Amino acid sequence: MENKTIRTIGVLTSGGDAPGMNAAIRAVVRTGAYYGLKVFGIKRGYNGLINGELEEMNARSVSETLQRGGTCLMTARCLEFKEEAGVRKACHIARVFGIDGLIVIGGDGSFRGARDLSNAGLPTIAMPGTIDNDISCSEYTIGYDTCLNTVKDLVDKIRDTASSHERCSVIEVMGRAAGYIALEAGIACGAEVILIPEKSYSFDEDVLRPILEAKSRGKKHAIIIVAEGIGGVIEMAQEIEAKTGIESRATILGHVQRGGSPTVRDRVIASQMGARSVELLLAGKANRIVCMQHGEITDVDINEGLEMKKEISEELISLAHKLSV
Repeated sequence: MENKTIRTIGVLTSGGDAPGMNAAIRAVVRTGAYYGLKVFGIKRGYNGLINGELEEMNARSVSETLQRGGTCLMTARCLEFKEEAGVRKACHIARVFGIDGLIVIGGDGSFRGARDLSNAGLPTIAMPGTIDNDISCSEYTIGYDTCLNTVKDLVDKIRDTASSHERCSVIEVMGRAAGYIALEAGIACGAEVILIPEKSYSFDEDVLRPILEAKSRGKKHAIIIVAEGIGGVIEMAQEIEAKTGIESRATILGHVQRGGSPTVRDRVIASQMGARSVELLLAGKANRIVCMQHGEITDVDINEGLEMKKEISEELISLAHKLSV
């Protein structure tokens, strides 16, 4: 791809929404304005790019968005974009609006779309926005901290009523096929049991036994955190009650985990990543993922980033086990 002068850029959010996406959009728009660029906001993700749903944004367009959850540009999944014809159409619309470079905020699926656009000739930078924290090349994703704090607040409330009724609460958290939310929220909430897709478990040994041992030590309740990738919390609660006699209730926290005003951590990291994305385009770079590695904001090639593997922390798994006794 031949480097060219960047005068106009676009920004979109794709896939699931995450708190902090607005902070990232704001950083892109205001960094662009700082460098004298024209910035277009693209509504409804790749759908909006294909359908020409673009509007010019300036520093005032993103006022009062920093504290808001969700995404002011809205988001959607786009089946048409998975086909080569959809990518070509998106590139054509970008040319119609004079867009020289694009910034995409989303997850793995969004990154593959960004790669396809770069390969088709539209310089594109991606940054990780997902509560699941499951982007392989990045230690941290925008929205993760806010989600953890939301889960913590909700589980603390559930604990109050579980303790009052001497119940076992089986709580499903989001995360798709990853257990990061379940593991860290479980530690933060003092869960007796944490079940994640990355680690196999025995129902009798790893679920029933800790509950019964805790009861024998005088605990009035039990909290079990279950990752979405395992699921089955309703049946699990029924089985616990049937086998132990302990009244059990299942709760699926659901999409409330995606909402809410972003934490300071999410606002700052989103702002850093947004500014870095604009500066990469200005430096003539494309097909990159802005990410966090070793606590620092950096960037990697999209193809390399998508090939990386992210391992869940065995140290945290061990800690959760030690603290549950």
